[in-house]
Amino acid sequence: MITPKQSHLSNMDLWKQWKDEGLVEAKKTLIEQYIPLVDFVSNRLAIGLPKNIFKEDLVSYGIMGLIDAIEKFDHQRGLQFETYASWRIRGAIIDGLRQGDWVPRSVREKAKKIEDAYQKLEQQHLRSVTDAEISAYLQITQSEFQQMLQDVAITTICSVDEPIREEESETRLSLLIDEKAKNPEYKVNEFFLKETLAKAIERLTEKERIVVSLFYFEELSLSEIAEVMSLSPSRISQLHSKAVLRLRGSLNRFKVQLFHEQ
Repeated sequence: MITPKQSHLSNMDLWKQWKDEGLVEAKKTLIEQYIPLVDFVSNRLAIGLPKNIFKEDLVSYGIMGLIDAIEKFDHQRGLQFETYASWRIRGAIIDGLRQGDWVPRSVREKAKKIEDAYQKLEQQHLRSVTDAEISAYLQITQSEFQQMLQDVAITTICSVDEPIREEESETRLSLLIDEKAKNPEYKVNEFFLKETLAKAIERLTEKERIVVSLFYFEELSLSEIAEVMSLSPSRISQLHSKAVLRLRGSLNRFKVQLFHEQ
């Protein structure tokens, strides 16, 4: 029986035993060792989800994602398994929730309306638009807009396993290729994608940028961010939703340009 080990070298030994020798015990040990990743991702995704979604369900979906990651990971490429597995776990959880139809269609429609509004107005004005401008465009009051943001907070989670285009099977994860590979077309698209994303982040308000930074880079929870910024959790949730919808609008413009000729 192989006991869990923690060092990088012992991890590599386990990967070799599983991938090269097909030792099932090594695979089981890897699963046991990386189970904390499932708990970590599940806890982050649980933020803002409806109360009828149980943590046990998230963990169950996440474990399937972890197993899939261990089966598909190429240990010889020199990549960090934790990063790869986290995306796989996250994608598996979200896909599992979607299959359960956990977000009402009306909520998804609200999110789409806000996203489209950000996309059109910010392209038109070439700057970050205000809540008042969005509200006027949607023909609702600002208080109604704030309520919409609260309603759509649970939809601002995106899976890398989600298709880039609805009619095709290619996913965002499929674009995570070896950086050493020489692919001019990919490099060009990557450059413009990064440029688009950078400009989109610049158009976020200061508070939105702080929330994005603390949530996605510092990996704080929304409640922890609320304490740091001395704001209510609901306000942080609104800022997060607005930031994500703004970024989605910008990336959708990039997607339209990228696939326009195809």
